[in-house]
Amino acid sequence: MPTALTIVFVGCTIFLSHWFASLFVRTKIPDVLWLFIIGLLIGPVCGWVKPENFGAVGPVFTTITLVFILFESGIDQRLEPLINSLSGTAKITTYNFVGTCLVAGSITYFNTDLGFLRSLMLGSIVGGTSSAVVTTLSRQFPLSERSSTILVLESAFSDVYTLAVPLTLLTAYKIGRVDVASVTGQMIAAFILAAMLGIAGAFGWSILLKQMRTLQNTVFTTPAFVFIIYGIVELLNYSGPIAALAFGITLGNIDVLGPPIMRNAISKKPISLNDNERAFFSEAVFLLRTFFFVYIGMSVKLNDWWPFALGAIITAALFLIRIPIVRLSVPRDTPLKDAAFMSAMIPKGLGAAVLASLPVQQGVPGGDTIQSVVFSIILCTTLLTTVLTFLVHKTLLSNMYIWVFRVTGLGRSKSSEVPEEEGESGPFEPGENVFESGQEETDSPEKEDIQKDT
Repeated sequence: MPTALTIVFVGCTIFLSHWFASLFVRTKIPDVLWLFIIGLLIGPVCGWVKPENFGAVGPVFTTITLVFILFESGIDQRLEPLINSLSGTAKITTYNFVGTCLVAGSITYFNTDLGFLRSLMLGSIVGGTSSAVVTTLSRQFPLSERSSTILVLESAFSDVYTLAVPLTLLTAYKIGRVDVASVTGQMIAAFILAAMLGIAGAFGWSILLKQMRTLQNTVFTTPAFVFIIYGIVELLNYSGPIAALAFGITLGNIDVLGPPIMRNAISKKPISLNDNERAFFSEAVFLLRTFFFVYIGMSVKLNDWWPFALGAIITAALFLIRIPIVRLSVPRDTPLKDAAFMSAMIPKGLGAAVLASLPVQQGVPGGDTIQSVVFSIILCTTLLTTVLTFLVHKTLLSNMYIWVFRVTGLGRSKSSEVPEEEGESGPFEPGENVFESGQEETDSPEKEDIQKDT
């Protein structure tokens, strides 16, 4: 594509992205879907642009986008809802990863010649969720703060599994044995050490931030420092996304987390962005997010129909098992509509695409099949996530999810369980006083006569 035409396309894409955002306000169709379709059209469908045309810039761009989104998401998280969400986050992250590995691995095992270990490797590659997609969608729909936090943290924490397990299985395939202790140790180290480095970096930056703001043109210094932390953690072979998220969360809660010895150096109020910084970060995230989803759409490969069909089958199975996973993971008082949204959000993203390329690069037999199936799963899960979240929000599809979760006991507080066991029936909204409702009907003779007549 000529340079002049590329510049025109970039400008048109930015205008279209703003229009898609305004369209979402009216129709609730996520702008992510339209951006993804643009990437599909100019990439695998028409063949005008390929990811290879970007060279090394493509992965760097997507990584910068991920760091920006995680940092912005983390700095807005307050400590109390974060702590309340940790239990549900640990459960849903672990259950979703294990369930995805088993389901995707089983379907691959019985429909390809990859064998057990390589099929399990494929399942572990798609065991997480895309931070960029989940963070974007969780902000666009009316989720409670706790549910939104669980989804964002799940997308970040799942990197611990999706980085350690596939790489370990790849090594196990090459040497011919699996070391469970090594896998467990890598995951624990990746999470704890990455989080500690992110927290330490936030404390150090909180001391320097006051001095930095006295200088001119320092609006980009904070994300620049996050880039440094991310890069150092990745060089140490730990999880950069976890470090970036921990940095943002710590910086946004420094008033609570700061030790007494640092009180004189750190502001006593939560460190937050001023109006100029917030406007800049908002525009930067919007711009980066726009081209991120276009790039992901371009990266999908549609050369062979069978891997694409297999990826679609696996995607359907993953969305089905997501329902019991959400039910087993989230607190019982979670709003039913929140649980419906959480069941519809399992997009796979850049991390899965990068890991899917490793078997090919290292000459593993069947690596092309693994890559093609994973790319199909990325495409199908992203499209289905955006479509389902829209349908859950705007149509009666949410009633199906709500009915399933209500029947299995979700959405009830402990105080409402006793009246329901004493004979009350029928669909009630969470928090409704069922006992008082039934008592009013009993105390009214006229209502009893009407009921008998009917």
